Amino acid sequence: MRFFSLLSLIFIITVSSCSTVRVASDYDKQADFNTYKTFAFYKPGIDKAEISDLDKKRILRAIEGDMTAKGFTKSSTPDMLVSIFTKTKENVNIYQNNYGWGYGWGWNPWFWGSGYNTVSTTTQGTLYIDLIDASKKELVWQGMGTSALTQDVNRKQEKINEIVAAILEKYPPQEN
Repeated sequence: MRFFSLLSLIFIITVSSCSTVRVASDYDKQADFNTYKTFAFYKPGIDKAEISDLDKKRILRAIEGDMTAKGFTKSSTPDMLVSIFTKTKENVNIYQNNYGWGYGWGWNPWFWGSGYNTVSTTTQGTLYIDLIDASKKELVWQGMGTSALTQDVNRKQEKINEIVAAILEKYPPQEN
C-alpha cells in the first residue's frame, strides 16, 4: 500500500510541476490596437522590476521575440512602450499520509502507525506586461501570467518564453 502512496505522491508532484501558465488581460476599450506597429521598452518601468538583471534580459528577449513574431518592429520612435513588473510568492505544500494502525476515525495523539508528512515549497511568479500608448503615455493593455518558477538555470529561458508567450497570446484583445 505504501508503494502506491509514494507512486501517487510522485505523480502529483510531477503533474503540478508541469502546470500551465494562468493568464489574464485587461485593456482600454477605446484604444485602436490596429494603429500600433512599433514598440520600444520603457526603461524606467523595467528598472523598477524586482528581479535579477539576468531574468530581466530573459524576459525582454522573450517579449521582443513574440512582438516581432506578431509583426511589430522595434523602434527608437515607437507607437507603443513595453514595461514589466513582477511579483513572487512562496507556496508551502504539505502532504500528510496517515496510513497505519489505529483505532477509529479522527486524530489521536497515541496513534500507532507509520504516518508521515512531506513538505515542499515552490516559488510562484507573476509577470505583468504593460503596453503603453507612447504618444499619450497611457496604459492601453495589460497582460498577466502566473506560474511556478524554476531554479534550474538551463530551463529558465524556456520557462520565461512559455510565460511570455501565454500572456501575449491575449494580445491584441478580441472583442467577445
